[in-house]
Amino acid sequence: MTGDSDLICIGAIAGSFGVRGEVRLKSFAARPEDIAAYGTLTTETGDHSYDVTLTGQTKNGFTARLTGITTKEEADALRGVQLFVARAVLPGLPDDEYYHADLVGLEVVDTGGAVLGVVKAVLNHGAADLLELSVPGTAETVLLPFTKAAVPTVDLRAQRIVADPPEGLFAGGDVAGT
Repeated sequence: MTGDSDLICIGAIAGSFGVRGEVRLKSFAARPEDIAAYGTLTTETGDHSYDVTLTGQTKNGFTARLTGITTKEEADALRGVQLFVARAVLPGLPDDEYYHADLVGLEVVDTGGAVLGVVKAVLNHGAADLLELSVPGTAETVLLPFTKAAVPTVDLRAQRIVADPPEGLFAGGDVAGT
């Protein structure tokens, strides 16, 4: 197994908070406060690791202390850093829920087997998750609603998603050619 598939992005540092080294922390955990319960979190490369202690709440996240970070300057330097946890530490998911990291890179086909694209990212702008698909042969992306109706099958074992996209979503984008 590669190291990448063993790590799940669980949070990101949004910047410093105050002057004593606290950070503003975004949590991607299903229960946001659980980010502090998963033990030591690491950067993607594993070069740095931090124990997290939540100290309060802010708009869209928490304030937190990270081990080894004691000044505003150190906290500022971490802005934008993503924090990861080993997959084995995370709880299992029900059959109809997925970690975003497991969906990125999967091929998406329609109900007739034609390739629609590859999942580039999983986005959420408030209402529901959207799968951002890279369309083959173009630089375009398409946003596919990640609903049971539009995405009836996610087969992680086969590394593919079967989609039944809303009418017109791929209009003009599914024509073969250059």
